[in-house]
Amino acid sequence: MHPAAAPSALPAPVLNLIGNTPLIPLCFAPEGVTLHAKCEFLNPSGSIKDRLAKMVLMDAKQRGLLKPDSIILECTSGNTGIALSMVGAAMGYRVAILMSASASEERRRLIRRLGAELILFDSGGMYQTGIKLSQQMAAEDPRYFLPRQFENPLNAEDHEHTTGPEILRQIGGPIHAFVTGFGTGGTLAGCGKAIKKRWPNARILAMEPAEQALLAGECPCCHFIEGVADGFVPALLRDAPLDGSIKVRSADALTMARRLHREFGLLVGTSSGANLVAALQTARELGPQATVVTLLCDRAERYFSTALFDDKSPTTTATPTPPATAK
Repeated sequence: MHPAAAPSALPAPVLNLIGNTPLIPLCFAPEGVTLHAKCEFLNPSGSIKDRLAKMVLMDAKQRGLLKPDSIILECTSGNTGIALSMVGAAMGYRVAILMSASASEERRRLIRRLGAELILFDSGGMYQTGIKLSQQMAAEDPRYFLPRQFENPLNAEDHEHTTGPEILRQIGGPIHAFVTGFGTGGTLAGCGKAIKKRWPNARILAMEPAEQALLAGECPCCHFIEGVADGFVPALLRDAPLDGSIKVRSADALTMARRLHREFGLLVGTSSGANLVAALQTARELGPQATVVTLLCDRAERYFSTALFDDKSPTTTATPTPPATAK
């Protein structure tokens, strides 16, 4: 593990870059639908998880839970690990990240580049394996601080008081549906509550992989939408004001993510593609006048070694025309 700088009493400048991300309209002309997408991939470490990392670690520091020798320890599929590594580095704390050995190489490199220790484990398809391991490590060494992203109420509260109000302010009018996937459930619970409080008739819908539709009562299976539906229904999601769920096939999520790259110039990850598929389906059902909001969760650069970039697109090599010979 790389040594961290001593914790600073001053706020880290990078923390000021977290949140207040833009919300943009996306016109899907062939479908005759315009969706509204919040650009969470523009957070400094590249994902919506920067919000969670900032809130939990700043709160822990203020309450004296983080000591000078503390080590921040969390089990994550990648984005939370990158965010905690970034915020931990900026605040001067050591960070250790437990991550499934199946996580993309790019995520591993980003975590290590930010100075955190990366501990890979064989999940066997069960995310709870890593959570139990983190709890065991913390029980054996009091220096470990656990953010507990899947159960920490600050996760949902932060979205209720920041992300949700940002969306309401940026839309400036009625919201008919808010659609996004879930990992910890904090985004759906927090944003859902904020939106429902202002627009009680808005539909709050969970996107989940068709191959692992837990809310539909189906068993966990393999899917390619990293960072969502980690094999169990998280505690925070049980407090979300959900009106339903939408299944999205991995193949459709990949296709939509590539469409966002090529038609809109938005270099986002697979979960963003899945969110847009679900939002598009919702907009079709509610009609062209409905305001449907979703999230672009993270950047595409952390997916280079995954199926997202395995599209076998042909590469054309231009042959330069030789200069004309003067006569």
